[in-house]
Amino acid sequence: MKKASELIFAVIKIPVDWILIVLAGLSAYYIRLGENITEIRPVVFELQSQDILFLSAVIAVVWILFFAIAGLYNFRRTNITEELSRVILACSTGMSAVIIYMFFIREMFDSRFIILLGWFLSIVYVIVGRIILRKIQHYVASKGIGAHRLVIFGHNNETETILLALKKHPELGYKIVKHFDDVSEGNLEELLKMHKKKFVDEILQSDSSLSRSGSIRLLDFAEENNILFKYAAGTFEARSTNIEVHMLSGIPLIEIKKTKLDGWGKVIKRSLDLLYSIILIVIFAIPMLLVALAVKLESRGPVIYKNERVSRRGKFNVYKFRSMYSHYCTGKQFDKYTDQEKIMAYEKKLIEKSSERQGPVYKILNDPRRTKVGRFLEKTSLDELPQLFNVLIGNMSLVGPRPHQQREVEKYEKRHKRVLDIKPGISGLAQISGRSDLDFNEEVKLDIYYIENWSLKLDFWIMLKTPFVVLIRKSKV
Repeated sequence: MKKASELIFAVIKIPVDWILIVLAGLSAYYIRLGENITEIRPVVFELQSQDILFLSAVIAVVWILFFAIAGLYNFRRTNITEELSRVILACSTGMSAVIIYMFFIREMFDSRFIILLGWFLSIVYVIVGRIILRKIQHYVASKGIGAHRLVIFGHNNETETILLALKKHPELGYKIVKHFDDVSEGNLEELLKMHKKKFVDEILQSDSSLSRSGSIRLLDFAEENNILFKYAAGTFEARSTNIEVHMLSGIPLIEIKKTKLDGWGKVIKRSLDLLYSIILIVIFAIPMLLVALAVKLESRGPVIYKNERVSRRGKFNVYKFRSMYSHYCTGKQFDKYTDQEKIMAYEKKLIEKSSERQGPVYKILNDPRRTKVGRFLEKTSLDELPQLFNVLIGNMSLVGPRPHQQREVEKYEKRHKRVLDIKPGISGLAQISGRSDLDFNEEVKLDIYYIENWSLKLDFWIMLKTPFVVLIRKSKV
């Protein structure tokens, strides 16, 4: 998974490149108007500065597309030589496109000098800009900001090479928090304690001579605890087709990617979450106010129920309209309304007696704790509207696996924990395929399929189908 700082530096390259290309066009124009040049060749064109600004801005947009095609905005780590050669190629391709366009419309630009100088300056400016951005990013990474917390397993020459390279070059963005020689129960227990105390981002198996069983145990541990796993090439066959190869000091490292939802996909998904959550909050503002009033008038207590759930990054509160009487609600929020131990015991009895779902997750049939308004809210899913604010805040997405309570997550089998790989959502593939009537194991299969095969098209399809499923479903509440 990419860190926020990596995403920010990748995104910021776009406006910086656009500004520098525009600046190159303006610089070429003003250099052409300089005394030294006009003495050699007088100005015969009538272009104004605003004309050059407009043309440069339009050309810069087109060039940004060529930059993207050239791979200048991907998230794969590249060396400076490769990046600069791509800049030259993209600028040259962009300039060729401009010349071809002028040829076909049979319109010659007033100054070939400005065209050639603009092309040269765009290369120089963008290269300088990329070098400065790279220096800033390396400086930020060397200070530990956005560094990947890394645990290394291995004891061979390659391991020593990697350890030395990462310690010598903190700008690579890795912080070695622990090094284990081998995979043992004691080491895994220590790693688990470390992970719970402070999140570990990645596990690297750098020693290809570790036993196959040890390697598999390490991979299982990483998957169970939602930690990114990398290994030195040649260790064992990839357990997923979704892989990415990195080079570190000449040693090929293969990363088993948990999901396609990374890099630009992650940026776009978050951007759409922000946009759609704001739009939906505005659209549903009046209905939410009416629901809040109805909840408040029927029974005393908070209108919003803060339901503690678990995500990859820990616990957070999911916001819902309260659908139960306050003296039946669990959580610290309702300590003053009821005896929590007594209510938890009562809920446990209801789960054993009336839960319509088997497995870690429960769903109480005809829950006697619900208010009349609560029954309507639950049946229509209106109680979930406040989760749009969870999406706005950023601890949920519009689409993703549903988040569960700590006590439910504690009952997960190892394979179930894959659903924690990505941010939880309001709706998901499981929700539009069966809602609460779906068996938990089937729900997990659908969620894992979504995680491994994520795409914007799939997200749009799920969002489009969700309202229809809510309207036609016949849930037993």
